Amino acid sequence: MNLERFLSSNEAGWTELEQLVDAAGSRPASLGGWRLRRLGGLYRQTAADLAQARRLFPSDPVVGRLESLVMRSRALVYTDRSRSVNLAGFYRTRYWRLLVERPVILAIATALLLVPAVIGWVVAMTDPAAAASIVPGAFLWVAETQPQGTDQGLAADQLAGLSAFILVNNVRVTLVAFAGGILWGFGTIFIMIFNGVILGTVGGLAVGAGNTALFIEAIAAHGLLELSCIVAGAVAGLRLASGLIRPGHQTRRKALIAEAGPAVQLALGTIPFLVVAAVVEEFVSRTGTTAGPAVLIGVFLGGGYWVLAVVLGKSEGSDRLGLQIGSDAGAAERLV
Repeated sequence: MNLERFLSSNEAGWTELEQLVDAAGSRPASLGGWRLRRLGGLYRQTAADLAQARRLFPSDPVVGRLESLVMRSRALVYTDRSRSVNLAGFYRTRYWRLLVERPVILAIATALLLVPAVIGWVVAMTDPAAAASIVPGAFLWVAETQPQGTDQGLAADQLAGLSAFILVNNVRVTLVAFAGGILWGFGTIFIMIFNGVILGTVGGLAVGAGNTALFIEAIAAHGLLELSCIVAGAVAGLRLASGLIRPGHQTRRKALIAEAGPAVQLALGTIPFLVVAAVVEEFVSRTGTTAGPAVLIGVFLGGGYWVLAVVLGKSEGSDRLGLQIGSDAGAAERLV
């Protein structure tokens, strides 16, 4: 089945379901018996259409539209059950699905960070003076002798305060990468290129100054997880942009609204991982942990993040939005 036939065959049902959801508001009982049963039937069909769209047209905006519609209608079909937030289900399946279900967008977000990082590295290795001129002064310590290593001699309460500061900064960068998508993606592109250039340039300056081990000790434990979170924010931002750039058969407004829900969930869902990265940065990376243990911790955290993304993001259960839509549809049939 091609996309045009899929849309023409099902558009009428989706539109009717949207109208019923809008009419119900927060009170499904106001629909009355016949329309309430109709809501349940259309919900089941749309949930099945969503599964088919994910399988056949995973990169088309219709997937985002159906995700939003299924979630809105599910809240009416299961009014009582939908009041509790299923965080366990969200992080068991849906978060990872949101991260990897658009592989082209994920690849672009990753490239926007890594390609500038490589360029910054090359510039720093070939022309350290020019590289130092584009790096904020707070990072130039990597090109200087550091007899104390990464141990800053801070007390636990000082480390906790610094950890909170770093967390706020990392959340800001991630959310800016997400929010930049509303500017047709240019804001997201800028923040990713900027951070990539700084990362690569700082790394090149450190290696050129003979501080390779120090650089590894300073970033290895938390760096991969932190950068992964920034990439996740960029994926969310580029999803917003995709609704504007490639609206498909919808208006740009509708396509943007369809992408906004999943994008917001992905961006906000990344914050707990930023908390972990900030804590590790302060209590591991800044306390003199040597390169070997730092690398092991970094691989465990950052590598584990992407293992979960691959395993849970592509699992069969993920096709149920983390809410077990498939089994719920059967239950809906019995209820209505």
